Amino acid sequence: MLDNITLGQYLPGNSFLHRMDPRAKILLTVVMIVAVFTANTWIGYAGLFLFIGGTALLSRINLKFIIKGVKPIFYIILLTFFINLFFNSGETVLVEWGVVRITKEGLVNATFMALRLLLLVFCTQLLTLTTSPIALTDGLERLLKPLSKIGFPSHELAMMMSIALRFIPTLMEETDKIMKAQMARGADFESGNLINRAKAMLPLLVPLFVSAFRRADELAMAMEARCYRGGDNRTRMKVLKFTKVDAIAAAAVLAMTAFAIIF
Repeated sequence: MLDNITLGQYLPGNSFLHRMDPRAKILLTVVMIVAVFTANTWIGYAGLFLFIGGTALLSRINLKFIIKGVKPIFYIILLTFFINLFFNSGETVLVEWGVVRITKEGLVNATFMALRLLLLVFCTQLLTLTTSPIALTDGLERLLKPLSKIGFPSHELAMMMSIALRFIPTLMEETDKIMKAQMARGADFESGNLINRAKAMLPLLVPLFVSAFRRADELAMAMEARCYRGGDNRTRMKVLKFTKVDAIAAAAVLAMTAFAIIF
């Protein structure tokens, strides 16, 4: 399960998506999320899946690797589906058995909610897989920079978000090491029902928190040793510039959003 977590990972490349300005990718990802929540027809969702699938092909990232990232939240998607299926009122009754009442409107709404979660995962994965943590930090900081005039800590917030994304794979790797160490001492994480498996994971929390705090302390000491003082008067090796690639991507995403709104 831990090997399936792809959020926060970066895969280097030279594809269309890799060459885009990080600011453009962040903004267009937000626009795509708006399009996902705007679509409410089968045609709209089909268009979104085709568009995101084509974008994934342009990124030259293996589709199996992207789909693998859905496995950790599969049960959340399933739970969301059933909640909307059983607790959504409608007029066209499909199944009615005791307190269980499934309507056509509830089934459609439950399916749309599951599709939205899938599309959200795919959009955020394409952003993190094709954008390095440094570029993501620079892009967030530049987008939030106008707010710094009113005292908003744009650089600090961008740095925290970047470090949080960067440490997701690291913490997953640390969790895997702790699990293997405890399994070698007789711990069982695979047998029993879902509740028993959840209880078996509790002993992982203490060493995982200790490791996380230790890594945070080491990172803080390393930044202090390098005289890190935030974003004031700092220069950058790579200056962000919008190019024709960003303009083409923006036009394509806006056209897809218009398509989702119209249909």
